[in-house]
Amino acid sequence: MRKLTYLVATSIDGFIAEAGGGDPTNTPGFFVNEGDHNAALLRDYPEMIPTVARPVFGLEDVPNKEFDTVLEGRRSYEVGLAAGLDDAYEHLRHVVFSTTMTEARGKVELVATDPVEKVRELKREAGQKLWLVGGATLANALRDEIDELVVKMHPVVAGAGMPMFGGEFRPERYHLARHEAFESGVLVLTYTRIES
Repeated sequence: MRKLTYLVATSIDGFIAEAGGGDPTNTPGFFVNEGDHNAALLRDYPEMIPTVARPVFGLEDVPNKEFDTVLEGRRSYEVGLAAGLDDAYEHLRHVVFSTTMTEARGKVELVATDPVEKVRELKREAGQKLWLVGGATLANALRDEIDELVVKMHPVVAGAGMPMFGGEFRPERYHLARHEAFESGVLVLTYTRIES
């Protein structure tokens, strides 16, 4: 059975974007865009680079290493649309969850039904892992289905914003499976679900 990984960048205090959403990589001072952590992330997760930017990083012919499917909510998808990208991840199967959108562009698969049922269906299919790219509402809906968290924690305190999980207080423990610290101050923390 395939695994679902929530691979996401956060501040030290657990925020992934401004409260209204938007592209956190374009928010001044929010994430560290330069530094030694980038080479490691490209090495481990080359598929997380949007298709249009892959040639810039020399990734045109690099195969997907971990994931073959990307999942995101409407607001995350709209970040790409606002940047002029109908499908930011053409090199992956791209699934967008929304109950308000009536159509998606490109090869994007729009799902308006229960995200949990869809993810369970995807997990039963053959293939690589599923990548949950965002956002907080979808992450909360899929919380019980997330097998792995890869947290790219940046050395920034935001104070407020969109949390990693937008939901009720419900503590759950994860096992720290791997960690890397970089001179840039970024930590990449990989956690796996502790089965109860």
